[in-house]
Amino acid sequence: MTVSLPALAKLLQENVVEVKFGRRTPRPGKPPTRRMLCTNSGHLLTSTKGRMALNFRPTSKPPQYNPAQKNLIVTWDVFMQNYRSINMDNCNVISIIPANQQFWNYFTEKLTIMTPAQKSAFMDV
Repeated sequence: MTVSLPALAKLLQENVVEVKFGRRTPRPGKPPTRRMLCTNSGHLLTSTKGRMALNFRPTSKPPQYNPAQKNLIVTWDVFMQNYRSINMDNCNVISIIPANQQFWNYFTEKLTIMTPAQKSAFMDV
């Protein structure tokens, strides 16, 4: 489902969202799209589990540009364990997982058993 910047921003506040979006800068040998599992849920990220399992660390300063003016959303990438920008020019929501125990169950059952190659394959779709 195609999603707008305000709609995705709202989803990210309470959920972990799987999104697929076009790369702003094409990379040789990589597909033109990228997939990401991400969240901006303060409750999830600042929890003990979020800090330990997702290596979350609060940002020390905002970006030196206005992401919304560039049609971007800055979010926490679960696999890369860092802040990343999502290009909203053509962004699709694939799935939504509530940022509560349901996510931690998914994390334990699915994500912790993924190999680095599987994580790369997930992202490069």
